[in-house]
Amino acid sequence: MAQEMTRWTVYEISPAAHRNDVAAELFHAGVQAAESVRQLMGHRRGVLACENLVLLGDARDADHCELMGWPHWALKHLYGPVGVMFGKFARNVQEHDRLGRSIPPAPVSFLPVRASVRPRDPQFLQDTPDLARSLAAGCDDGRDVFEHIPCDWKAVQAWAASLPVPRKR
Repeated sequence: MAQEMTRWTVYEISPAAHRNDVAAELFHAGVQAAESVRQLMGHRRGVLACENLVLLGDARDADHCELMGWPHWALKHLYGPVGVMFGKFARNVQEHDRLGRSIPPAPVSFLPVRASVRPRDPQFLQDTPDLARSLAAGCDDGRDVFEHIPCDWKAVQAWAASLPVPRKR
């Protein structure tokens, strides 16, 4: 925070909003955040670059988790190969660390977008080994992550649905 490399952007979900529209907007916000993080990654303290996309609204906690689902899935596959890591935390959902210890539930639903830590981050992707390998080797060579798919949310959603599902341990 002191280095101004961490930001929080808050999005309020309108009660009248359609679920698909919310997911599409979240995907779009994720692309903007990832591109911002990519620009910061080249700076001296670029490893600290992090943008947190917060979702607020009256939806149930499980709805937030579902709303973040496909945008998170697509974004981490698009940006992992260029060294950008995406996380997903839903409000009040109990999580565990890699050793099985409880982590305090998040007070808000959010997607953290940050520069990857190549030696460590692939361990968070054990259920998606191809993605873990891609992230471990990830290097931002300036490529357009939409080079092979249209930058249209419906096309991206279809592409994301075609990706191999995570294997469960």
